[in-house]
Amino acid sequence: MILDGVADSALGVALDVVATAAHFTQSGRAPLPHGGKALLQRVVSLDGEPVRSAAGRSVAVDGAFSPRALREGDVVLLPGVFSAGARTVEKLLAREDARRAAELLAKAASKDVTLAASCSATFVLAASGVLDGRSATTSWWLAPEFARRFPKVSLSAERMVVDEGSIITAGAALAHVDLTLTIVARMIGPSLPHLVTRYLVLDERSSQARYMVHEHLRASDPAVLAIERFVAENVERQLSLKELARAAQVSSRTLARRVRTSLGMTPLEFVHRLRVRRAIHLLETTRYAIEDIAARVGYADAAAFRRVFRRYTGESPRQLREPGG
Repeated sequence: MILDGVADSALGVALDVVATAAHFTQSGRAPLPHGGKALLQRVVSLDGEPVRSAAGRSVAVDGAFSPRALREGDVVLLPGVFSAGARTVEKLLAREDARRAAELLAKAASKDVTLAASCSATFVLAASGVLDGRSATTSWWLAPEFARRFPKVSLSAERMVVDEGSIITAGAALAHVDLTLTIVARMIGPSLPHLVTRYLVLDERSSQARYMVHEHLRASDPAVLAIERFVAENVERQLSLKELARAAQVSSRTLARRVRTSLGMTPLEFVHRLRVRRAIHLLETTRYAIEDIAARVGYADAAAFRRVFRRYTGESPRQLREPGG
């Protein structure tokens, strides 16, 4: 299902990935699993009328979206709409078509289908209520806004794709590639996405962390900026919540509230993110051993560092340093 302003790249790459996967199954290079259905895709809008893409192009559709027409095993995929920040997200969610889409997605959730969304479309999916109590991801620069709007959703902003079974979310625009490949893997099998990625010369990624520009996650709250500076200056040692509050010149409770309001996380989660971000920099710019990097970003136990790193990036330090290796 597509909305006005749909990202041209997200729509195009989804069509290409599914069409390529369908070609391989039809040609016998990737046989369908026993009882599996052929890959068929339809582009639909809310009313069956063409929509205008983010680049201003008219996009023809195959019909109107109807939850009643869904069948067991179907996938409803909502590509992102161009969104540069919180203000454009606010405009998107205020649109009548976005509100209607959220209502229809909530109805579709009662069917035995999979719902999927990427980039700013994750906000529409979250607005439907189907993500409450679940994990999700979104575009990394929209993460603080997502966390503020949807506190009932457990946000993993560094993850490229979060698969919650009946609901799958993906991050920034081209993470739609990873989202579509995840769907193909579920419907046909894990070998087909690898064949598609080789054919289309796509890289396989599990994390947005290496693409994150930390300045986009900064808040204007002086307390948040103060602890950011404090952690940067003391990244090699253990830090307590009391120390962080003292550095911010507020109480521990006030600090927790202000960090939650600004960033949608706890102060200690923020510390972990800052440390992981520093570790990513060291992994990409040095040849330090992973154990050495762990110590340099405040983790005495390299195993604990690896667990935290995977939690916040979705991959191991070695995978990030040597992608595909």
